[in-house]
Amino acid sequence: MAADYDALLLLSFGGPEGPDDVVPFLENVTRGRNVPPERLEEVAQHYMHLGGKSPINEQNQALLAAIDAELGARGPKLRTYWANRNWAPYLTDTLRQMRGDGVQRALCFSTSAYGSYSGCRQYQEDVAGARAEVGRRAPEIDMLRKFFNHPRFIGANVERVNAAYAALPAHHRDDARLVFTAHSLPRSMANTSPYLQQLQETARLVAEGVGRREYDLVWQSRSGPAAVPWLEPDICDHLRGLAEAVEAAVVISPIGFISDHMEVVYDLDHEARHVADEHGLPMTRAGTVGTHPDFVAMIRELVEERVSGAERRRSGSLPIAPDVCAEDCCPPARRPKA
Repeated sequence: MAADYDALLLLSFGGPEGPDDVVPFLENVTRGRNVPPERLEEVAQHYMHLGGKSPINEQNQALLAAIDAELGARGPKLRTYWANRNWAPYLTDTLRQMRGDGVQRALCFSTSAYGSYSGCRQYQEDVAGARAEVGRRAPEIDMLRKFFNHPRFIGANVERVNAAYAALPAHHRDDARLVFTAHSLPRSMANTSPYLQQLQETARLVAEGVGRREYDLVWQSRSGPAAVPWLEPDICDHLRGLAEAVEAAVVISPIGFISDHMEVVYDLDHEARHVADEHGLPMTRAGTVGTHPDFVAMIRELVEERVSGAERRRSGSLPIAPDVCAEDCCPPARRPKA
């Protein structure tokens, strides 16, 4: 249904800007989850490997600038804002700024294509909490729908994968295995959300777009205790299996992410690359959609759906994700009993 809006909010995860920020940032991310200190230290070293600074904030600034240019050129004319869940600019601070600017109602684009607790409901909970903290005259925030099967999201990923195949030596391109990755989740969380089904559909559509009948969907960035079942196999284990099967080469496409942030750069460009090199498996990694023109245009189209009632487009057979999720959708993962 068409509605009046004053602004568009880009809402993302956030990341540290330097070495001193790393541990406080990780404490923000894991607050209330009883993550042992040794695990925090292990993840902290991933950031230190890149100088203690995550690429994500600069990438979100670039995406916001691209959205500004797209809306400025083609409309609708909306003020744009950026906030993070776990680091500056914090969501509460941005909502206060929006209130001060006179924003009454805004749309929100969160940087997650798929439905899950951490990729959808937690964003909604954080928005509700920030609005309550801001208090009187806090702007209303309406979330844009998940976009896993939007034609422009699929098209942007197809172009990234085609570019990765082109980067392989010519004699490997025809036989290189296509492997999609996404962030692993506890199985209890995956079983109560559309996450796995939506990722399977995106993988199928992108593989079809690049003309590959055979492909794999595997997982990365697991962070939970060994006793808790998570989605498997892990990308590094999968690469070892491909090497043992004497695959010619591999192209990795991180369709579970929209920018080349820390988990993509460290888990794939460092850890997965090391495994591939160790086993003599030629590997290229496709870029994420980032600021691809189709992806930026997709965001405009999602806005137009809500502002002017424009056509809601999809690829494939799965239904379009709803604008407003059911109250019981995507619950958090069940914690193991002590």
